[in-house]
Amino acid sequence: MEIAPQIVFEDMEPSEFVEARIHDEIRKLEQFNDRITSCRVVVSEPHRHHSKGKLFHVRIHVTLPGGGDVNVNHNNHDKHAHEDVYVALRDAFNAARRQLQDHGRKRSGHMTKSHEAPPHGRVTRLFAESGYGFIESSDGRDIYFHENSVANDAFSKLEVGSEVRFSEEVGNQGPQASSVTPIGKHHLD
Repeated sequence: MEIAPQIVFEDMEPSEFVEARIHDEIRKLEQFNDRITSCRVVVSEPHRHHSKGKLFHVRIHVTLPGGGDVNVNHNNHDKHAHEDVYVALRDAFNAARRQLQDHGRKRSGHMTKSHEAPPHGRVTRLFAESGYGFIESSDGRDIYFHENSVANDAFSKLEVGSEVRFSEEVGNQGPQASSVTPIGKHHLD
């Protein structure tokens, strides 16, 4: 870390034990990302809640090179467990670790969620009386499909040349579509 970590206690007395735990947690963060530029941790013990006692709040700000930041603001008014400062610290640093992991995945091109459109193609052969057909995929392969795999009972509306999106799987005799959804011609070039 380029800049020494800052640890701030608000509305409470500083504690060497809490500070030692924070330093341990920061070292764990550095195992997930060894390029952390700076880290600021604020622990506060706000006024006593009527029925919950004292709940600790933890804010963490981690600066990464290239403008990436991790911000955690654990201000949980509903968690009795946060009456223990160590539990509040654990939860806040777990959230910071998750954000660092997500940041690392984004930088390496591995997103946590992918929303790619399913493959598309055109119906090239249709055997309506037997209840199946074939799709030519965008990469030129023939993909078998059965009428039961066509969404919204739309098998009877399909024609040779109909454009579809499909989910592919390996069948007993090669590639087959497990789901087929007809689409309008304006969706594909």
